[in-house]
Amino acid sequence: MADYGVVALSFMARDPDALYSAAHVAERTGVPLPSASKLLKLLVKGGVLVSRRGAAGGYGLARSPGNISVADLVIAVDGPIALADCLDGASGNGCDLESFCAVRGPWQKVSDAIRVALEEVTLADIADSFPGREFASRDGANVTVSSPTIRNLTS
Repeated sequence: MADYGVVALSFMARDPDALYSAAHVAERTGVPLPSASKLLKLLVKGGVLVSRRGAAGGYGLARSPGNISVADLVIAVDGPIALADCLDGASGNGCDLESFCAVRGPWQKVSDAIRVALEEVTLADIADSFPGREFASRDGANVTVSSPTIRNLTS
């Protein structure tokens, strides 16, 4: 689900003050609507997005794209960043080998390195890497959309 999250948030970051419906995000990114709906709700729960009800409502970024890391996204949709349950620090899940595990220390270093790398990359970094304003539609065709158009298409 984090892969869909990167796609959806990258789209939303192109116009960070706009509000988007799940249908609009799905249409513009190619993420299936049921997945987009679930994803956006998870991102609200995780504090990455905000939601507003009503005719002018929708989903929007909770912070500026430069203040949302890929780690924030991953944690919101997939939970703690760890290569194994015993490394996430929150689950309390261990395994039968934990008391004499020879790989936990090195595995923790790898897990920590991945977490740090994800914390260092922001949504702004990813959104800025996309040239132009082309977005894939469901049929695979590229659609060029201007910022004012995106802002006004929240349904």
